[in-house]
Amino acid sequence: MRLIDLLHPHLDGVTTVVDATAGHGLRLDRYLHLPPGVRLSHHEGPVGAGQLVLMSYGPDPERHGDEAACLAVLERMRPGGRGLLLFGHSGPDLPYHRLLDHLVTHRCQVLRACALGYTHLHAGAVFACTEELLPLHDWFGRAVPSDGFATALRIADEYVLADFVSRSLRDRALDLERTVEETTRALDAARDGGTAERLATVTQEKTQLESALRSARDRVALLESRVAMLEGSTSLRIGRMLVAAARSPGRGVLRLPKEFYGMWRGRGRATTARPLPSARETQAEVADGRLHLAHRALSSAPRDRLVIAGVLSDTTAEDFAAQAVVNRLLPQDGRLLLERTDPDALVVQLSACSEAVGPWSLAGTGLAPDLDRNLAELIGVAKASGRTSVLWRDAPAAGAPGLAHLPFDAVIDGDTGVRLSRLDPVADGRARLWEAFQQDSTRVRLARLAQLTAAPDPLDGRRVCVLAAPRDDTDLARLTDQVLGQVHRPVEVVVPGEAVAELEEISAAGVAVRSGDPTAPWVADWTDLSVDRPDTLLLDLMCAQEYSGADAVGHTPADDDYVFVPQLRPALVRRSLALAGTSADTWSREGHRLFAVRGKENA
Repeated sequence: MRLIDLLHPHLDGVTTVVDATAGHGLRLDRYLHLPPGVRLSHHEGPVGAGQLVLMSYGPDPERHGDEAACLAVLERMRPGGRGLLLFGHSGPDLPYHRLLDHLVTHRCQVLRACALGYTHLHAGAVFACTEELLPLHDWFGRAVPSDGFATALRIADEYVLADFVSRSLRDRALDLERTVEETTRALDAARDGGTAERLATVTQEKTQLESALRSARDRVALLESRVAMLEGSTSLRIGRMLVAAARSPGRGVLRLPKEFYGMWRGRGRATTARPLPSARETQAEVADGRLHLAHRALSSAPRDRLVIAGVLSDTTAEDFAAQAVVNRLLPQDGRLLLERTDPDALVVQLSACSEAVGPWSLAGTGLAPDLDRNLAELIGVAKASGRTSVLWRDAPAAGAPGLAHLPFDAVIDGDTGVRLSRLDPVADGRARLWEAFQQDSTRVRLARLAQLTAAPDPLDGRRVCVLAAPRDDTDLARLTDQVLGQVHRPVEVVVPGEAVAELEEISAAGVAVRSGDPTAPWVADWTDLSVDRPDTLLLDLMCAQEYSGADAVGHTPADDDYVFVPQLRPALVRRSLALAGTSADTWSREGHRLFAVRGKENA
């Protein structure tokens, strides 16, 4: 919630807003957007009828003020005056009990309290100085009609019920804290015992020995090939004949010219090459299975995408590959691939083991012990390399009960999400696409995996930058409303340098305000601030982009919807394309994909 959403419903009959926070380092004038007829003042006199005072209290006294500053403002309150108390504390840490007695002493009744979506102001409460009990307000800021006795009963009833619920929540929180403490002590005891360290050391030594053994086998195979090459060379054959002649002078010397003569006559013909070994013979000679290593997705660039090595089904691997680097492990090459690709996580999908068909079918069921050993070995290799092993439990655990006994580092319960391109915009509807984009998409599921592994977040690919050029206070207020009202909020706003300081409310809401070139992957041009933009605009555009994989999304004069087009009016453009400076009319001819979507404002 924004400050104006909490303040404006309580400005009825108010002509002056008194800012008592200026001495604490806060500048709230850029947050208020007061309607006509209401002026901002900084006077230090009494606050009575027709006036509303702004005050603050937080953990940083120099910025928010302290309890003494709030008490000084409360002493200025007169009947009919109103106030808005802003807190720098988060909701669970709100020290309202320190001000409760002061509010009662100065006959101040709290009418409404709400959370605020700013980085330095987390909550606010509206109160009024009164000689009689006032009606309370609902969640929308509307007064609840009632007389004084009904209001008192409502307050008393809500106090008892809220206290009962809060006590239950406190008990649950205490139980969770005790569980965390016990778990921490158990983990510390395990670390003190050194079991995990010894296991990791032994596993690492085993890995090093196996690597040395593979290197030795590679060397042996190389030497054998060289020996085979030398055995077929002419020099070695001549040397063998000379040695044979030396050992049998009586017979060898007489045969020697004939052998040379035969070699001379056959000098122009190609020597018979040694036949290539069959795949089975080569597999017997080289035991590390590298001949079975199929092509995998590798990159030498700085890692900016999640890298997964996984036991995955065909559909899941295809969907994950659209947002991450995916290497599917097979029983015969899994260990080598896990060592060579250095993934962020080893992911074992339960349905890939419990399904009837697939390379890992029956793993974890007890019917394929060799597959269970391979999985356990892969987990050990992941632990030795410091990588996280994750069991993705997207099917009933009874399908592969043996997986529960393997030492995974983490477990993710739930499906692997839906790829937006698999949905039908006509049959499923736009609302279903929005819901999948926000909650059920593959990218959202992979973001949970990235949090577990401290890997690049796939949701970073959805970041949007808004380009704007506000000219006056009206444009500043309109830009603030449109940016902070978006369901899919942009991460940065790029404006001319002189407008950066005027958009402090956007910065306080966690959106970067800066000048220069955009840094987000996607750019939306909002230079024309006279256009009405619905709160679902960026959500709709980003949803269409992720559905299509296009380089630019926008509108066409024909109002085409969810189709690729040769030309459009761009509303969302890939950053590299926006910075290229080329005309939108040439994008299609240059090979860029353009996708049209009919926005809500055009419907």
